[in-house]
Amino acid sequence: MDVQVIRSTRASNAALVLALVWVVFAATLPLWGESSWKREMVEFSCYFIFAMMWNLLAGYGGMVSVGQQAFFGLGGYALLVLADIAGLNPFVSVVIAALLVALVAVPVSWIAFRLQGGYFAVGTWVIAEVFRLTIANVPAVGGGSGTSITALRGISRAMRENVTYWMALACVIACIGGVYLFLRSKEGLALQAIRDNEVAAESQGIAVGRMKLVVYVVAALGCGLAGALYFVGNVRISPDAAFGVNWTAFAIFIVVIGGIGRIEGPIIGAVIFWLLNKFFADYGTWYQLGLGVLAIAVTLLFRQGLWGWVQGKTGLTLFPTQRLLKVEL
Repeated sequence: MDVQVIRSTRASNAALVLALVWVVFAATLPLWGESSWKREMVEFSCYFIFAMMWNLLAGYGGMVSVGQQAFFGLGGYALLVLADIAGLNPFVSVVIAALLVALVAVPVSWIAFRLQGGYFAVGTWVIAEVFRLTIANVPAVGGGSGTSITALRGISRAMRENVTYWMALACVIACIGGVYLFLRSKEGLALQAIRDNEVAAESQGIAVGRMKLVVYVVAALGCGLAGALYFVGNVRISPDAAFGVNWTAFAIFIVVIGGIGRIEGPIIGAVIFWLLNKFFADYGTWYQLGLGVLAIAVTLLFRQGLWGWVQGKTGLTLFPTQRLLKVEL
């Protein structure tokens, strides 16, 4: 009897080839593309990374947060302090800012984890508001009106846009690859077991508290990275822009539309959100109302999101995390 463990499919292998082609193509965009394209791709990357981290936290970890903008904003302000006040290179500061946000997430988790369910979701939003109000009362970083990142003034616009774009592309690749490899590991299986039944997972010897802390910190690091990237490209930062609840609202929209608990979900959702934002954002309140109606419609008609519906109909999986046992007699 021949026993094999299958961890990839024809679709996933084809997706890998297409992804490599896309990476090569995308990496050359600054050599021939327009400046506006680079800025849009950086913004898209920030929304995508933020949504991927929310999906990791809620879709796989079962921790539904509406306050992840706390770490997004902290990433932006950490960049400001490191680049403008400490005098570090602004692009190096992006990485350091994300690491500092991860450190801040450890004591914050001690507060957040004292809450469960809906209280956890509301509590994370309150934490984000505390950070926003605190930053708004610090004159050194611009107070409530915000400030510009002056460390970028000595760098040419073309250089700033190119480096920011390549960093954003590298972060997207690292985000997808890192989440995928983590979910295929034993720790990833443990995380999904905690999501499905925390008590049962603990009874099987899984260190629930430690695993939740790791995921919370990793999600905070990713959100901080997205925040630092966004504001190094945007140049100006303010508390309302950095800690706005819209960041988490849009991330939830992206994940719900694409399919929660799937790597493909945020990818599909981010593309749809970017297209809607590009063509309908000028409609203001009507645009936001339309996003809400679309989210409700997808929730009612496609309970597993658009990719979940496609997967249910076709069995197509681009990022397989399960293990299939093939037995030949």
